[in-house]
Amino acid sequence: MSDAWAARTGLTAILITVPELAAYTDRWRSVSRSTARSHVPLTELIPPHVTVLVPWVAEPADADLARLRSAISSFEPFDLSFPAAGQFPNGTVWLRPEPFDTVRSLLQSVIAAFPDCPPYGGEFPDVHQHLTISSSAQGGPEVVAEAEAALAAEPAPTVRLTELGLWREGVDDGIWRQFGTVPLGAQR
Repeated sequence: MSDAWAARTGLTAILITVPELAAYTDRWRSVSRSTARSHVPLTELIPPHVTVLVPWVAEPADADLARLRSAISSFEPFDLSFPAAGQFPNGTVWLRPEPFDTVRSLLQSVIAAFPDCPPYGGEFPDVHQHLTISSSAQGGPEVVAEAEAALAAEPAPTVRLTELGLWREGVDDGIWRQFGTVPLGAQR
């Protein structure tokens, strides 16, 4: 992964944030760094999350929020677990969100609602939902094996997904901060 799109600053994103997993994933995320921000551990950049869409619109307006609400209106809150680990060809190690098909449908619905915002700047045409625990520079088969052993010994916490988070990357420091949420389904 070249992360050329991520070299920009001030990006916005739609995320499934799962801060409840921090205690579980920090063992890997605290020693891993983003290829775009190599001086800062993942734990300091952004909480554990599954990316729904990045980059999103630069300055979301009411119409963008309405489009997002419409795209996720048929998705009711659901329990989200992370029972397996894997690795992308570039070395990035991840946890797989379940129910996988539901999460994939959610992502596809949001992506279809924002055709002007190709996921990852168009770098990856077939988005594979995941929670990164180790970036490409620090990942590898050893981290996958360690994560699989950890999951077998003690599963990652299950969380209730009730909303999507709206996030913006800091222009000066590269740290992501939440600026809003959009509830799933009938919670409006």
